[in-house]
Amino acid sequence: MTDHATGERGLIQRATGTEKLPYAALLAFAMTGFIAVLTETLPAGLLPQIGAGLNVSEVLAGQLVTLYALGSIVAAIPLTVATRSWRRRRVLLMTVCGFVLFNTITTFSTHYGLTLVSRFLAGMAAGLAWGILAGYARRLVPVHLQGRALAIAMLGTPVALSLGTPAGTLLGNVIGWRASFGIMSALALVLAAWILIAVPDKPGQADTERLPLARVFRMPGVRPVLFVVLTWMLGHNILYTYIAPFLMQSGLGERVDLVLLVFGISSLAGIWIIGLLVDHWLRRLTLICLAVFALTALVLALAMSSPWVVYACMAVWGLSFGGSATLLLTAAADSAGENVDVVQAMLTTSWNVAIAGGGLFGGLLLDQAGAMSFPWALLILSLIAFATVWINRHHSFKPGRRLH
Repeated sequence: MTDHATGERGLIQRATGTEKLPYAALLAFAMTGFIAVLTETLPAGLLPQIGAGLNVSEVLAGQLVTLYALGSIVAAIPLTVATRSWRRRRVLLMTVCGFVLFNTITTFSTHYGLTLVSRFLAGMAAGLAWGILAGYARRLVPVHLQGRALAIAMLGTPVALSLGTPAGTLLGNVIGWRASFGIMSALALVLAAWILIAVPDKPGQADTERLPLARVFRMPGVRPVLFVVLTWMLGHNILYTYIAPFLMQSGLGERVDLVLLVFGISSLAGIWIIGLLVDHWLRRLTLICLAVFALTALVLALAMSSPWVVYACMAVWGLSFGGSATLLLTAAADSAGENVDVVQAMLTTSWNVAIAGGGLFGGLLLDQAGAMSFPWALLILSLIAFATVWINRHHSFKPGRRLH
């Protein structure tokens, strides 16, 4: 009788929409993402100070960002595979303690080589964190709330990019770059306590449930999602990485901060909208966002000379991009089944490869064809991603509501 009553109550709650999301736990995940992203991007705005502090050039100081990204690329899949049988809270606490330790080393290190090592290891911690966050968040809620839960858990990324990085740069200029990393360590320490108090523990995968890595990669639907990540994020990062020289074409080279603020605020709006609707219209929303991205690229290519057109395009671009992580993580998780953590690690690797590729290919385009070639590259890449989503409707980007 008790089981029957519990099941009946669950059906009533689901029908009336009275089930509550575990906000404290999901916001702890969001804070983990916030710290991971801000730890990665913080040096970008403080390169002169870091270079002076470590007695190296700004170019060498910039390798603090490169080594962090490399650590994430190298570690995401193997560490996620190695720990997938471990209890989830234990793994999450390991990653957060990694941020505490390695950001502390960065804070006090006066040796360039040691600082690079600490940045690489911090990147490894981030790679593991990204590998487990989405699957962990989805396991805390019923299936029909997983998209919304994921949107909350991933909120830290756009907040860090739109607000955290500029604020961290400003703070670093005021109190010094070392103190900024020290604050990151303190935040991670507070987060560890938060996780112990508010995040329910979950078991890892049993040996009988785990598939070999190659078989997970060959699962229907997994590769199309990873390909969409590569093409969509490559296009995004080509423009985002080289936004300053691109904006010079419309006389906005001195207003990069304002343009990125417009992009960041609209990204937050985008993640809120996608979070509300992803469980109902995953496929439709993905197609709409990619179509809007392609249209924005076309408008930029044809009307770049107008500053107001640029501001409008940045707002629309942010709106279409803000929920991309939620859409792609949800699609990947739906394709992965019980192997969600491994697929999320693959997605993290693809995402970081796209970030690195944006810097590489964007630089080649800028050097060979100029900044005005960026919108055309974005248009081509977004159309390829759109076509991939369009033809993969059975496993990767399924139509209809996500109810079971």
